[in-house]
Amino acid sequence: MRRLALFLAASLLCTPLWAMHCPQDMAQIDAILKSDPPSDPAVLAHVQKLRAEGEALHLAGDHSQSVKVLGEALDLLKASE
Repeated sequence: MRRLALFLAASLLCTPLWAMHCPQDMAQIDAILKSDPPSDPAVLAHVQKLRAEGEALHLAGDHSQSVKVLGEALDLLKASE
C-alpha cells in the first residue's frame, strides 16, 4: 500500500515537470527556426506544424503528448543540419 501511495504521489508531481518542459522545447525550436531554418521547405513546414501542434497540446494540458510532438520537431531540425 505504501508503494502505491508513493507511486501515485510521484506521478502527480511529474505532471508539472512536463508542463515546464514544453515551453523550453518551443523556445528551442523557435531559436533554431530563427537562426538556422531547414533549407527544405517540406521539412520547415512539417516542423512548424509539429511546433503548433505541440503548443496546442501544451495549452490543452496534455503535456506528455506535447513533449513527444515537440521532440519530433527537434529531431527533424537536428537531422536537417
